[in-house]
Amino acid sequence: MSDTNRALWAEAVGSFLLFATVIGSGVMGEHLSGGNVAVALLANTLATGAILFVLITMLGPLSGAHFNPAVTLVMRLRGAIGTPAALGYLVAQLVGGIAGVWVAHAMFDLPVLQVSHHLRSGPGQWLGEGVATFGLVLTILGTVQSRPPWVPASVALYITAAYWFTSSTSFANPAITIARSLSDTFAGIAPVSVPGFIVAQIAGALIALGAA
Repeated sequence: MSDTNRALWAEAVGSFLLFATVIGSGVMGEHLSGGNVAVALLANTLATGAILFVLITMLGPLSGAHFNPAVTLVMRLRGAIGTPAALGYLVAQLVGGIAGVWVAHAMFDLPVLQVSHHLRSGPGQWLGEGVATFGLVLTILGTVQSRPPWVPASVALYITAAYWFTSSTSFANPAITIARSLSDTFAGIAPVSVPGFIVAQIAGALIALGAA
């Protein structure tokens, strides 16, 4: 397998496991929390932070472990990857991630094909997504330059924090935003809310690029 194919495979598998974790831990947390939303969010947070550390450590050497079109866009603008590779990453992230959502549904005996009814909209939520993505991209760029071995821990810990300090619970990822619109579970987002989130995410990523 060529280096390019290995990178695309890594992005697809990483997105699959990350998105499955976000949805699956949300379902499990909601089932076990007895209706306590804070406990469910805590479970969702811890699982997401943990899998991010594992995936970035494992797959970072193969693809850079983006799992996120906003990160891929920034890396393309910095010249770290070419346009064909960036487009391939985007497809791998979406296809792998949506497959992860569907497998999470199947694991919990839920309908595989769903559409979320969880509205997430308004200036506060959009600002939250912009701040969440700004912080994520700045964390990646800053840590890659100053402490490369710490990237997995830094990203995992940032997302763990951002779940709680941002109003949107830090999606910070256009691909996972689209995939979560296909899940009417704890972690879902209604399709009508997706465009506002994605615009805020891209804006936050570009501002972080300038700040870095």
